[in-house]
Amino acid sequence: MCGIAGILNLSGAPPTLPELRSMCRVLRHRGPDDEGVFVDGDVALGMRRLQIIDLQTGKQPVSNETGTVQVVLNGEIYNYQTLRRDLEGRGHIFRTKSDTETIVHLYEEYGTECVSHLRGMFAFALWDETRRQLMLARDRLGIKPLFYGIFEGRLIFASELKALLELPEVERQINWRSLSHLVTFLHTPRDESIIEGIHKLEPGHRLMMLPGRMPRVERYWRLAFDPLQGWSADDLAVRLREIIDESVRLHMVSDVPVGAFLSGGIDSSAVVASMAQQSNRPVLTFSVGFRESTFNELPYARTVARRFETMHHEEVVEPNVLDILDDLVWHLDEPFGDSSAIPTYVVSRLAAERVTVVLSGDGGDELFGGYDKYRVEMRERPFDRLPALVHAGLGAIAAAMPDQMTGRGLLRHFSMTGWRRYLDASTLFPIDARRRLFQREAFERLRQVDPWQESLAQLESCTGSRLSALQALDIETYLPLDILTKVDRMSMAHSIEARVPLLDHEVVEFAARIPSTMQMANGAGKLLFKQALRGRVPDETLDRPKQGFAIPLGRWFKGELGGFLRDTLVSSRTRQRGILDLHYVERLLDWHAAGRPLDLNLWTLVSFELWCRRFLDQPAQRSLAAPPSINNEAAPEPIAAGAGGGR
Repeated sequence: MCGIAGILNLSGAPPTLPELRSMCRVLRHRGPDDEGVFVDGDVALGMRRLQIIDLQTGKQPVSNETGTVQVVLNGEIYNYQTLRRDLEGRGHIFRTKSDTETIVHLYEEYGTECVSHLRGMFAFALWDETRRQLMLARDRLGIKPLFYGIFEGRLIFASELKALLELPEVERQINWRSLSHLVTFLHTPRDESIIEGIHKLEPGHRLMMLPGRMPRVERYWRLAFDPLQGWSADDLAVRLREIIDESVRLHMVSDVPVGAFLSGGIDSSAVVASMAQQSNRPVLTFSVGFRESTFNELPYARTVARRFETMHHEEVVEPNVLDILDDLVWHLDEPFGDSSAIPTYVVSRLAAERVTVVLSGDGGDELFGGYDKYRVEMRERPFDRLPALVHAGLGAIAAAMPDQMTGRGLLRHFSMTGWRRYLDASTLFPIDARRRLFQREAFERLRQVDPWQESLAQLESCTGSRLSALQALDIETYLPLDILTKVDRMSMAHSIEARVPLLDHEVVEFAARIPSTMQMANGAGKLLFKQALRGRVPDETLDRPKQGFAIPLGRWFKGELGGFLRDTLVSSRTRQRGILDLHYVERLLDWHAAGRPLDLNLWTLVSFELWCRRFLDQPAQRSLAAPPSINNEAAPEPIAAGAGGGR
């Protein structure tokens, strides 16, 4: 596991070693064990290394025999041993035992198609000196991040946004499309960051760049939902269990200690069960919980830990999160509305005391139809048959009701039909709320792009089942932008590598071929997945109602964190920024105090404000090894709404 960074000069200034080292130092938490650099004329590649595989000779960058191909990798290639045997049979000479070196020789054999041969989680940069071509690639599911942009005639890239902000040519201007997406879906879009001009390389994509040309971005993988015919549920369950076991076995390969996150839910329990079956020593497991019983899953995690005789470790998360807030904002890189980043940070810190690699159960809900929202969509479909006049009437009544009036949101919701109603259920601030939330100039910038547009287009173009349409959307958006972002940033904050065996692309491709009727029926989800685990995972784990990785944030905001919440959101610094309408923000605070569940809305606004303080207000500080404090009221130069880009 590493953090990577680099610069390619297109028509500007050649990269320098101090620039590259500055970018790499900001990524030190992703790789505290070593640093490697390659600078030659118009190209610079750098990395920070967390030693996982080949501790002695696995340094990067890695080159081919002649030094004409150089590569830096963030991630793990799980089929590297098979690839190595094949490549050695083709005459390639290996100098290390690392998985990274397989990429170099695959490129020599297959060119840019090398990426299709890789099984793993990865983001890498490869420089071909002969062709003068830079290639960036990201794994199929987006497990590992990669940001890039072109500024002043140079292509720059890095594993994290903050590394790019080390370069003086990057202007710290808000991307208004991304901000609109944030307050709608809790995260920024799939292809852009919160900083204007800095993009995300999307999952399953590669970028090729030749000096003097525009970057060429290609999609090399797309998940196909093609139900298998003629398979019984028993046969599918057996095969699913086999392919999950194979993936877990590959994900356990490591030269350092390995453990697992264990929530007590089906997905993490399935991973731990497979690990225990294939390990000759007790599995180390790590869990977090809360004193509030309705949010606490520790008893369920203990049940699974006892069943598989793991070496179990746990911690209770308290509402004193102010102690870790600076770290959260620094490591998340962008404003982030999913408050479960807090327990993910805590459980990662707990695991880092004993292991360097952890396996996680993320991905199971997307692959096997586990989300409640899928079942809600099924239940609400009959409302589409209501006459158009009824839908219009419901919308008119909702629009005439005061914001805080009970039932207004429900009437607005059922005034919609089809996929629009589904997206409404996942929307944090609807358009009328966004109009009140932002000051006029800021809202005019935001309204130029509809955050729903891309998702609607994808859903409406689906030709398969409605369930597969929803799964495909989540696999391309919610999974990489929320779930995997959270796990990557919070685990890397503590210099541990989180692996997700359920998201091995061969597991994903098989899951996409399970008929939707075997995934979800009669209001129940994960049917085939549970069948595959029956007899292995405790029945009480498989049969209990789903409990998401939620935290008692609403209670904290009414108690210990209430003062912090108001002090942050209606502060002079927030007012000077000229983006949020603080009169409306105060109404949100009052409504929350009166009992309306607005904790995620308020957390998202807090996340945005604290991100602004850290990354917009403070001038660029080169080579920061740790995040400076953002919880103070000493305001910098005011930043008006117009300062946020929109170029």
